[in-house]
Amino acid sequence: MSETGTTPEERRSPLDAVHRAAGASFTDFAGWQMPVRYSSDLAEHRAVREHAGLFDLSHMAEISLIGPGSAAALDHALAGKLSAIAVGQAKYSLLLAEDGGIIDDLVVYRTGDDRFLVVANASNREVVAAELLARADGFETFVSDESDDIALVALQGPDALAVLLETPGFGIEGPGNDQEDFDRAITELKYYRSFPATFEGEPVLVARTGYTGEDGFELYLAPERAPKLWEALAETGGPRVVPCGLASRDTLRLEAGMPLYGHELGRGILPVQAGLGRVVALAKEDDFIGRAAIERGPAEGAPVLVGLTAEGRRAPRAGYEIYDGDGPDARRVGEITSGALSPTLGHPVAMGFVAPELAEPGSALFVDVRGTRIPAAVVALPFYKRAA
Repeated sequence: MSETGTTPEERRSPLDAVHRAAGASFTDFAGWQMPVRYSSDLAEHRAVREHAGLFDLSHMAEISLIGPGSAAALDHALAGKLSAIAVGQAKYSLLLAEDGGIIDDLVVYRTGDDRFLVVANASNREVVAAELLARADGFETFVSDESDDIALVALQGPDALAVLLETPGFGIEGPGNDQEDFDRAITELKYYRSFPATFEGEPVLVARTGYTGEDGFELYLAPERAPKLWEALAETGGPRVVPCGLASRDTLRLEAGMPLYGHELGRGILPVQAGLGRVVALAKEDDFIGRAAIERGPAEGAPVLVGLTAEGRRAPRAGYEIYDGDGPDARRVGEITSGALSPTLGHPVAMGFVAPELAEPGSALFVDVRGTRIPAAVVALPFYKRAA
């Protein structure tokens, strides 16, 4: 972790100067210097649950597909049926290897009849772009890595909509560019939908998606416009809007039971093991890469992802071992992939892979926390779900 300069290989967000002026602490993430926190992890986490948090996600990767064969190309490349989504709709999907392992999890926006925007994890930018380009061969589509030309700002929390409605400068693409039209469009916007808008006359894609378990919005725009948008949201929101770093984002997504690539997802994990079998569209007629392996399924006894809760204050962390007892004859039956003391719930929560016979909610297990085995119970995910 560093609060000072970067090496020549490290990348900086277009909001870097804004973060440094706000006193953020930084960490390296996929080669980027990104804010890990501004004040405290707990305060930032609570701000998102109670009011609103402002996140810089400009390190994420964005790859566009444009052309009449784009939908068919994505149906072949990804595990979901992307041709079925309407313009303005988004879909969570998976990029699979031939053996069914997860190369990355993605959000795909259909921004036009023949236009899609694929949002990938920062650490997988190059491999996702290369895979999509290779898999689109033979389809009438143009694949382009737009990551350097797009910044991403997220406003998450129960006050997010109110703050956006109060922030001046927004409009709708097209004649009139009226703030009232923007207010109507964003108020009516459903979850996992998007629409083209403007901020101070410049294009911005507004999406009602997120990774925190709260209502919220993600705003895609040109990098040079990001500081002005960030400052406008912060100024309008006042004390309701708190800048948040990657540390609070991690505890928020953990409480919401959302997987993180490199922890709950990876090349050696099939979707069904991670509870994502529903994401794979086996009913679609199109052949897709990894289909045969998905149809075969995982090996007998392959571990599956579960949620775990414990009492006390000692939280399981990634890599900690899971046992079926606390005695000398206890068997190692799994491993923690993510864990923390939940700021919202007040007790430890974790996700991990365990033997399938121990995956039923209510199963009693033990986690080795620095040499002490603490009791834990298997529970259904998510740990936290916001009120409707």
